[in-house]
Amino acid sequence: MSTPVTTAYGPAPDQFLEVTLPDGDGDGPAPVVVVLHGGFWRARYGIDLARPLAADLAARGWAAVAVEYRRVGAGGGWPTTLADVAAALDALPDVPGAARLDLTDVTVVGHSAGGHLAAWAAGRGRLPADAPGAGPRVAVTAAVLQAGVLDLTAAVAADLGAGATVDLLGGTPAEVPERYRAADPVQLLPTGAAVLCVHGAGDTTVPLEQSRRYAAAAEAAGDRVEVAVVPGDHMVVLDLTHEAWLRTVDWLTARRTAGPDRTTLGT
Repeated sequence: MSTPVTTAYGPAPDQFLEVTLPDGDGDGPAPVVVVLHGGFWRARYGIDLARPLAADLAARGWAAVAVEYRRVGAGGGWPTTLADVAAALDALPDVPGAARLDLTDVTVVGHSAGGHLAAWAAGRGRLPADAPGAGPRVAVTAAVLQAGVLDLTAAVAADLGAGATVDLLGGTPAEVPERYRAADPVQLLPTGAAVLCVHGAGDTTVPLEQSRRYAAAAEAAGDRVEVAVVPGDHMVVLDLTHEAWLRTVDWLTARRTAGPDRTTLGT
């Protein structure tokens, strides 16, 4: 695989992405996987969490994109964190090597808060015109949500991350309901994207209920969602040797193998 190429999508230090292309020219442009790191949207967690996943995906033949974005405590929060993720995705047609990116096949993989951002990115097409991230230039066709924070109202009720969701959006659902309508993945359904939720059975940081709530809401809206429950805790889904990651790779490979019919693939 090639060396990652860093491209800024905005003027702030944390507004950049890293593109790693697979070796060779292959049979044409490569399907794209964008990796969004987690860390409850807080500044102390960064792109280092995404880089190993991106490198593994590139070695397996995908064009992998690791994204950094502004987080709470360093210029992030409402609306900048969401706007950054949208801007990073929409910058893909202009990055060096863009001709090798198949932008008709874009999967977003995200862990924890990155899972929230991935699910939100998949639902951007449903945003009202005045919402951050509305009018996507690059559509998300699939998403892998790794122990994602996917129902923000339930996350506030459970106080996940010691107030992390309230910190992100600047208030509770009662205080800023319009922000939750624009940021909560369960309120942006159906997305039309194929979705895999991967979650550790022993996760106490972001309980399995989050994936199950999202899957139930998505399926009720007509989307195709698979929930893969694996042994382990919140971080096990980032272990490249664990069955959680191997399950993710298998799912991505099945979609790639399906070719033009991949959008009909629910599992």
